[in-house]
Amino acid sequence: MAEKQPKYRQEIQQIEKEHYLYERVLTKVIICKMMFVSGETAESSSETTTIIEEIVHTQVVEMLKRSTALATRRGSRSISTNDLFFLIRHDKAKLSRLVTFLSWKDVRKTAKDSDDKGGDAADIGGDDPLGGGDGGPGAGGPVVGDAGKKNKRTKVVLPWDISSYFSEQVPERDDEEDEDEEEMNEATIQRLKTADERTKNMTREEYVHYSECRQASFTFRKAKRFREWAGFHLYTDSKPNDDIVDILGFLTFEIVQTLTEEALQVKAEEEMTKSRTGEADAQSKKRKKETGLFGEKEEGRTPVGPKHIQEAFRRLQVKPIPGRSRVWMGGPRALPRTELRLI
Repeated sequence: MAEKQPKYRQEIQQIEKEHYLYERVLTKVIICKMMFVSGETAESSSETTTIIEEIVHTQVVEMLKRSTALATRRGSRSISTNDLFFLIRHDKAKLSRLVTFLSWKDVRKTAKDSDDKGGDAADIGGDDPLGGGDGGPGAGGPVVGDAGKKNKRTKVVLPWDISSYFSEQVPERDDEEDEDEEEMNEATIQRLKTADERTKNMTREEYVHYSECRQASFTFRKAKRFREWAGFHLYTDSKPNDDIVDILGFLTFEIVQTLTEEALQVKAEEEMTKSRTGEADAQSKKRKKETGLFGEKEEGRTPVGPKHIQEAFRRLQVKPIPGRSRVWMGGPRALPRTELRLI
């Protein structure tokens, strides 16, 4: 027994080292990349990234708790994608982006499986009398159409949609327009305009770096570490599937982006107030002209601080949710009920 103890001790130390590496090193790098994409060009301090990490972790835990409660009400032990959809149902633009994200993920997975089976599909397609192969030689024209249909983006049916009440689904029309999709397109166009303003003065190398930062994720190729970091085993009885982890990865990026954009607005208002009252820092006076995103070093450029993140989080907690009404049920002497609001 004494001989095995050092071995177990080394394994425990290795696990603790990997856990520390993810929490303190990887998460900081990931958060800095996400903040950079959201408009923060200066290097943030460790204290700032730690606060953002704590907020993201709290939000993920809250989503897991609420999703588990919804699953329990359904009589299920495992959470589903519909539980997470239900949590963000009031934010139609974010919900539509998430649905689009999952739809194209299914398309990429189907296309990848088709490429992996390309060699075998050629033999199968030649022997199929109906021409239903996956693009083999001699399969004819209809096979191309079938392959195109297979790679077509699938529609994700939400649990509160009328179509979810029926087992048979109405075929989609190409000219059919969805109100939620239109709202998503407006939000997406606004984000694209903002991204264009941030990147229009970039060089090729700078834009390549920006594109790499856009791929930052808490979950991509780090699903196991993300489960340990979020503490899935503490809030769910069963192991969540890949779609649950991907949805949480998508939502964590949205959280960091929303926090950063709100914190930048808080910082801009603070600098404007100081300039009006004559209390601006001496460093900000050295800035003589506006520079691009990757221009010369901005002597007066200061990164977003912990106080800006905290104020941004406070504002997001009290900001009214579009499409959601609040009813006061406690009377004039009742204390307001405070609950953590999902960003």
